[in-house]
Amino acid sequence: MSFRNHLNVLQHLNYLNPAVKGTKVVHLPKHPNFDSHYLNLQRETNIMYSRRQFLRSAAAAAVTAPFATSLFADDTPARRPRIAFLGTVVKELSHAQHFLDRMTAGYTWGGTWQTPRVEVAGVYIDQMQAGPDLGKQRIKKHGLKQFPTVAETLTLGGEKLAVDGVVIIGEHGDYPRNEFGQKLYPRYKWFKEAVKVFEASGRCVPIFNDKHLSTSWAECEEMVADSKRLGFPFLAGSSLPVTWRHPETEVPLGTNLTESVCVAYGGVDSYDFHALETAQCMSERRRGGEVGIRRVTALEGADVWDYLRKSDARRTHDLVMAALNRSHTHPTSGGFPKEPVSLEWAKNQLKEVTAYFVEHLDGFKTTILLTEIRDFNYAGYDADADKIISCQMYLPMPGRGATTADFFNPLTRHIEEMMLIGKAPYPVERTLLTSGMVIGGVMALHTGKPFETNDMAVAYQAPKASLFWQT
Repeated sequence: MSFRNHLNVLQHLNYLNPAVKGTKVVHLPKHPNFDSHYLNLQRETNIMYSRRQFLRSAAAAAVTAPFATSLFADDTPARRPRIAFLGTVVKELSHAQHFLDRMTAGYTWGGTWQTPRVEVAGVYIDQMQAGPDLGKQRIKKHGLKQFPTVAETLTLGGEKLAVDGVVIIGEHGDYPRNEFGQKLYPRYKWFKEAVKVFEASGRCVPIFNDKHLSTSWAECEEMVADSKRLGFPFLAGSSLPVTWRHPETEVPLGTNLTESVCVAYGGVDSYDFHALETAQCMSERRRGGEVGIRRVTALEGADVWDYLRKSDARRTHDLVMAALNRSHTHPTSGGFPKEPVSLEWAKNQLKEVTAYFVEHLDGFKTTILLTEIRDFNYAGYDADADKIISCQMYLPMPGRGATTADFFNPLTRHIEEMMLIGKAPYPVERTLLTSGMVIGGVMALHTGKPFETNDMAVAYQAPKASLFWQT
């Protein structure tokens, strides 16, 4: 076995996981399929492992591991990582359809068609449609193996974990709601079932969770704690942080941002998460990094615009106007807005509006507005430069200028990269905190009072690169 293949054996088995007692971290060899960010992640490791120690450990791993196959050859993967795909429902334009198609048929990337870099080895679909079912059609088309339970999908019908990664797409489908109106998707439940298989098998693999983690803060925390305790990579969230930006906007790490705003659209406990992620992937790059939140206040209707008239909300007002001026979906009359964008225009034209005002522990402010426009627009204030930074996170939606939701392409690629190298591209704490912000917003709307918390002091640092789509 070559030195490169020994490395892949150990990496595949989590022998090189610093969270697991007695393991070492090594510099991974350069591979042509790695994007530059992932090469940088490898170069930043600072513990060298001698060749003699390395080969000795690799020999032991090769004897004890049933799945100790190299994931990489010199130029292309010798064996693509095998994925357990868990989805709520596969129907046209559901999230499970978007991800399953890209992981089985491929996607456009950099002006070419990228064939899948993972293999969907097992599929679990929770809700099948009556009559012709798109999930059944896709399973037959690609020769996929469907299993009746989550555990069997991870073990491929055997007794031990038999895949190299888990993808949880718990979005869309017919599920009950709790007393606060939140839909109870099985994301936490499936995650815990995967953890149970990991523990029974004595081996862990990366997990991706689509969108926010759970409707319960305790469950959100538990999911992240499990990943830390067992030492497996955990990636979560949506396409908003990694889609195109118009104009291309990179907030340098350490910028003295003091406030972020996103003006977007959609419903509570759904698109509010997208708006919060849009803001948070920029806010986390501020000087000192993220520290967590203490309060979420929610307003609706005319109360939102009246609040923005107040003198102490002047900065927030200016950022909301900047974000609105990035939108391409203003209400029009005869093909053009009736008047220039202003607070009075917004109050007259955008009557259905919900806002969250989030206070961070370091005094930073995040504001999101869910309105009647149809895009996601960011604005933030750089205090050192005394200027507003603004852009649109571009989502060319099917039916509105597109036929495919290709903003899923960069997120699919990040998932593949995590499965290939065993490291998440950005911290799961981003999704943990935005999940908490959603919970806070929902509770503030439900009670009519600000949501106060001492439990969401989620501190983390952003990656050096923003990782949004630029190809």
